Amino acid sequence: MRTLCPADIPLISALPKATLEEMRAAGRRVLASEHELTEAGSNVVSEILRPTKSFYEWDHYPDGDVYCTNSHAQYYYHAHPPTERGNAWGDEHGHFHTFLRPYGFPENIEGTSGDDAPAHLVAVSMDYNARATRLFTTNRWVTGEAWFDASVVCQLLPHFHIGHDAPSETVNEWISHLLVLYRPTIEALLHARDDILKSHQPSDAGTHVHDDRSLEVVSIVDIDVRSQLDAVEAALA
Repeated sequence: MRTLCPADIPLISALPKATLEEMRAAGRRVLASEHELTEAGSNVVSEILRPTKSFYEWDHYPDGDVYCTNSHAQYYYHAHPPTERGNAWGDEHGHFHTFLRPYGFPENIEGTSGDDAPAHLVAVSMDYNARATRLFTTNRWVTGEAWFDASVVCQLLPHFHIGHDAPSETVNEWISHLLVLYRPTIEALLHARDDILKSHQPSDAGTHVHDDRSLEVVSIVDIDVRSQLDAVEAALA
């Protein structure tokens, strides 16, 4: 696993103005969504878990995932038992996995083998205060995704959008805009993922690197939404 440092991520002040303006609008929407939920006595994680009476590790929330039939974007929330993951994070409540299915791909990109297996975009780690604290990428075996190089997944990122209100319109907007606010960071994570996998040698010579269970999280970075938006605002000032 590789933890990204600031030098690995594009300098915000060097990004094109149009990109910064898009990130600023997205960041403001992320914070507005969080404020709206707080005012209602809820938060991002509570909204996803609200329809259920119990929270079980490994189960997907909501049941059946969130899937947008227009964009073909998909996400779910779940948690791992800390004792069973190689990179145990004591402060992680759970995380979101985000995907795009082939029908949502741009015309120049085809799915794999004609099936509907989704491409995994990025995962969002949430702490016990329902704050997004990390972004990370995973090895293929973790989600059973259709594998694409970082250069391809980066082209898919702008197409992730959940355009309906189930199970929570506010959370759907929150996660859609979070991926915009952090798109340059996610792109850096994806390229770091590919670099690590190219050099990784499974302990079992007969195991493909994408199936190596000893490598779960491939690249990861800490995030803070307010700090990210502040940096964008400063770059546009």
